[in-house]
Amino acid sequence: MPDRFLRAAVTRALPATLAAGSLLIGAVPAAVAAATPAAVAGSGPVVLTGQQLAASWTGPLSTRGRYIVDAKGNRFKLKAGNWDGAQSHYLGSGDASDPADNQAGEVSNNIPMGLDRTPIDKILADFHALGLNTIRLPYADAMIDDEGTVPDSAMAANPQLKGKTPLEVYDAVVKALTTDGFAVVLNNHTTTYHWCCGLDGNERWNKGQSTEKWEDDWRFMVNRYKDNKRVVGADLRNEVRRDGTDDPNWGWGNDKDEYAAFEDIGNKILEQNPDVLIIMEGINWQGIPQGMFPHGRPMLTPVRTLSNTLIESDKLVYSAHFYGFTGPNHTGASGGWQNGETNDPRYRDLSPEDLVKAVNDEALFVTQSGQHFTAPVWVSEFGTAGRGQTDAKEKDWFHRFTDILVNNDTDFAIWPLVGWADGNGTPNDNWAALAYAADGKRTGLEDTGDWRTADWNKLVNANGKTGQVAQVNHWNMLATNVADEDASATMRLKGDWSHGNRKGSCPDSERLIALGRGNGTGLCTDADQPAKDDGSWTTVTDERYVTHGDWAGGYNKLECPENSFAVGFSNDGGSMRALVCAPSAEPLPTKGRDVWFDHGDNRPASGGSTASDWAAGYYKGQCADGEYLAGVGFTWKWNEHGVPDVLLCRPLN
Repeated sequence: MPDRFLRAAVTRALPATLAAGSLLIGAVPAAVAAATPAAVAGSGPVVLTGQQLAASWTGPLSTRGRYIVDAKGNRFKLKAGNWDGAQSHYLGSGDASDPADNQAGEVSNNIPMGLDRTPIDKILADFHALGLNTIRLPYADAMIDDEGTVPDSAMAANPQLKGKTPLEVYDAVVKALTTDGFAVVLNNHTTTYHWCCGLDGNERWNKGQSTEKWEDDWRFMVNRYKDNKRVVGADLRNEVRRDGTDDPNWGWGNDKDEYAAFEDIGNKILEQNPDVLIIMEGINWQGIPQGMFPHGRPMLTPVRTLSNTLIESDKLVYSAHFYGFTGPNHTGASGGWQNGETNDPRYRDLSPEDLVKAVNDEALFVTQSGQHFTAPVWVSEFGTAGRGQTDAKEKDWFHRFTDILVNNDTDFAIWPLVGWADGNGTPNDNWAALAYAADGKRTGLEDTGDWRTADWNKLVNANGKTGQVAQVNHWNMLATNVADEDASATMRLKGDWSHGNRKGSCPDSERLIALGRGNGTGLCTDADQPAKDDGSWTTVTDERYVTHGDWAGGYNKLECPENSFAVGFSNDGGSMRALVCAPSAEPLPTKGRDVWFDHGDNRPASGGSTASDWAAGYYKGQCADGEYLAGVGFTWKWNEHGVPDVLLCRPLN
């Protein structure tokens, strides 16, 4: 969420640290579409009743390439908003019930905003009027353990909810939304009841609580709504950032490794409920915000060379946040270096061309088809002030940013949906799309007087992909240089199947098709995937199955048994230790070719993930899309250290 209080938080943190944080930099991407609006801005959103919205899609949701689809394979674009409040508006000092100590003077009582002022069915009708189909529903982990009841005053307009705990109110909101046809995304916003997102003790999933507690809470939440197929996603954590003394990282393998933590809980959630989307936001901030130190907003840039692989290949969605007052290297603070402000440009300061490039570099490159990182990208927060906005740069940024979303057909969620208004209809928080006075009167984005209306209508009415989305081939990397990466549900049940070594296995719907030389990385695919037999999988550690000739003379070889193909491997510091092979339901050819990559990359000229680097800085060997990996050759001679040098690739047909 936008943090108008970051300035003071950063000021408190700067004396506590002098260590510069590292910033992961992505390569220059392919260009995204230029900003040429594809929709007429004048017309309002198409308004569906709850019954009509419910009939328009079927849960659960999954992904096909860059698109999210419903259970029938039809595109389901997340046209969403953030209904916040269950994570709290409390600023962290003073009286939590005093408006002066809450964001925008709004006391949320740790439940979604507006229930004190407007009946829930009226709020939902107003969501429909905005053209929404999805609600991102933030919560604090504290809500799960909160046994206190919400004050009756917070339920003034919804007396049926009086006497309930915050979690029970959250339950009622989820039920009302999904009954009315909306998709709901659960969003773990904070740990404690504390307005996000400066240095507030909520910077990481394990700041203020253990990783185990965070994982237990996610399992609890996913299980709680498991039978509701309109609860479509688990948005794992909001705006992971520096905590004042240390940075989060992407792939370092320690307790601050967001890449590893998100993949671990994502797989555990899918083991419990394979229907939900796993939504991973990138790193929101690293480094000390002063010119002499590295600092910036990596977002999804690390995904270029280190993407996630889940046990279900069609459940990963990446997300990112953009606000005009922040920037690629700007915290969003103001007031000079004393308050954490740098001289870096904000997004609203960028030229049209530079803004397009920044959004692509930091997020939208992920939607490029056929790569190891290909996935939908959801801009799950963006927004700016509406009524009373006087900053011309903010207005210009909002115009241009919504154009980028339109032209890239990007899933989105505005922040925030609901706020308060005074007796004259003036919003407390003029960022809110809907503001309700104490008597329930609404001042909304679609009502007269909000300059954002034309841009919003342009966005929700934009032309884009609709209807059936074709099935796609998946390409997923295995990064055992970070940690074990058992993405196979079958192999996860086997425990430590290569003791003392780093293990990687492909999702059960895929096979291993490539290896990096010496860094323990691999590439999986389901392109032309043969059906697997019900027989046992084989862990190969010697040459007993080399029965069709010496295809790599003088080299050690691991070869799959006849009529089976590689689906995983283990290594020790990059040195080959084992190959995992799954049996094919149909006979496979036994004649093949050697793919040597000991002196350079040896990848197909075209095909899957050939335009992206899944083993950065290392040579790569890759079979063609229509082949299967049958064996790996390596040697301990000549200081080669047992790293893979050659693949045995055989045709599938």
